Amino acid sequence: MNSFIKDNKNLLSYSIILLTLVPIVGINFFISFLGNILILLFLIPLFILILVILVFNSFKSKINTCSNCGSISVGLSGTCKNCGSDMDNFSNVKQTGKTPSESIIEIKAEEIK
Repeated sequence: MNSFIKDNKNLLSYSIILLTLVPIVGINFFISFLGNILILLFLIPLFILILVILVFNSFKSKINTCSNCGSISVGLSGTCKNCGSDMDNFSNVKQTGKTPSESIIEIKAEEIK
């Protein structure tokens, strides 16, 4: 046994180094792989949420309210589809900032005979 160790001294030292480094590198690779997967699991929903917010804000900026009849239209059309008035002076009125009395349209009822 003693002569085997003397003859294969380099082989023994390389095998000891290899047997100690392989588990350390393998565990390090596994931990970094799991860390990257967890980062992706958190960043992908965050990216989708930011994308949804940007699309919602873009859609919200295209909503116009007719100053004549109060109907809401999407896009930059020249006339109101409800009353036909000119919408060049459209207003992006946000309905959340109004009080209920300002938002209600009063209708006068007439009897038809």
